[in-house]
Amino acid sequence: MSGTCREIERKILRLLHGHDTRTQLRQIHAHFLRHGLHQLNHILAHFVSVCGSQNKMAYAHRIFSQSQQPNILLFNSMIKGYSLCGPFEESFNLFSSMTNRGIWPDEYTFAPLLKACSNLGDLKLGRCVHKDVIAVGFHCFSSIGIGVVELYTTCGIMEDAEKVFDEMCDMDVVVWNLMIRGYCKRGDFDTGLHLFRRMSERSVVSWNTIISSLAHSGRDSEALELFHEMQDQGFKPDEATLVIVLPVCARLGAVEVGQWIQSYAESSGFYRHSVSVGNALVDFYSKCGLLETAKNVFNEMPEKNVISWNVMISAMAFNGKGQPGVDLFEEMTNKGIAPNDATFVGVLSCCAHAGLVERGRTLFASMTENHQIVPKLDHYGCLVDLLGRSGCVREAYGLIRSMPEKPNASLWGSLLGACRTHGEVELAQLAVEELINLEPWNSGNYVLLSNIYAEEERWDKVEEVRTMMKERSVEKAPGQSSVG
Repeated sequence: MSGTCREIERKILRLLHGHDTRTQLRQIHAHFLRHGLHQLNHILAHFVSVCGSQNKMAYAHRIFSQSQQPNILLFNSMIKGYSLCGPFEESFNLFSSMTNRGIWPDEYTFAPLLKACSNLGDLKLGRCVHKDVIAVGFHCFSSIGIGVVELYTTCGIMEDAEKVFDEMCDMDVVVWNLMIRGYCKRGDFDTGLHLFRRMSERSVVSWNTIISSLAHSGRDSEALELFHEMQDQGFKPDEATLVIVLPVCARLGAVEVGQWIQSYAESSGFYRHSVSVGNALVDFYSKCGLLETAKNVFNEMPEKNVISWNVMISAMAFNGKGQPGVDLFEEMTNKGIAPNDATFVGVLSCCAHAGLVERGRTLFASMTENHQIVPKLDHYGCLVDLLGRSGCVREAYGLIRSMPEKPNASLWGSLLGACRTHGEVELAQLAVEELINLEPWNSGNYVLLSNIYAEEERWDKVEEVRTMMKERSVEKAPGQSSVG
């Protein structure tokens, strides 16, 4: 190969892995076509890899299909791309095509196949790949071990994951993180924390994994302690850390820690450049009752997505500012931002707080008419709450009965509260009866029904309720009152 061709290749590779690849991909493609390099598998493999990193596998496949004699390098790049971006099944279609051509797989083939199995959640297929790996002797490679551990932890088979983990010679931080995540995902947080403490080397991902797991399991105080310990050990929180910890601060009322996080985000650049951190800060301040600060953060955000608007609208509802929340929704739609499911939960909650009955009805109807969003239980719950608060109890009952989904206990409970407030005794009885059907173990529902009957002096019905409780072995909770 001439020196000129080599120089062109080097230039193409520099372009492929440069900063502007996302906008220049087609120009780079045209460049190597013009120079007749479109059959060089190593150039194509690099191109395909870059396409995969940009989630452009359809484009990658067109390039791949033009190769007359694809080799293992090119096949591996394609298999890896599909294992990360999907459709994940395509990894196996390519694997079959490769073996049909007589090309023998290597360790760089099996690692992405295992990743595809993990992303598919296909344990049966993953076990087959694992057996093949052992059969050809590739199980000793670190990347293969990581892939197998990820498969079993993803599928919740921690016993098998632990066997592979214990047999690995080179247990790097990635595989430790997978094991911790696997145990925590299964609900075994103490084992996950024990593994975390055993780690000789940690990454920010390690800290994020265990802090997030503890936070999601309701162990907020421990999560916050680990956040402080993370900093004491010299680890700098990243964007994910801040997004994980801010809700913890909100639940604990740790305002000073949240304020420190904002200062840290400002100094590290996350405040201006991370929409996720901005959204988390708005949510944090609103849930701590600092609505003006939340609004300031929202207004200062240089970039907003639909989640940003949803968080701010919900913040208005959370702090009882119904009309401003509806106004914010109007501003959002006027800017051309399409609302989603969560947007309507927030704005309907705002309507409920402000008593905007007609506006709430209109917004609820617009979900299907204007936005092609099918209302879910949460949306019905918001409208039932709005109608019930406003005294439209019969309409709320009719709405519940017209729902395509089966009403849950929360909906019937909301209707019951409205019935008792507005003296709708007959509907209250129906609501409690529905609650008893949904929650036959909840003694409070029986007590409510008994009290309703007692207020009407229907003592035969009171006795029926008491008999029903005995037959179902439901015991009255301490502190509750009922007749008899």
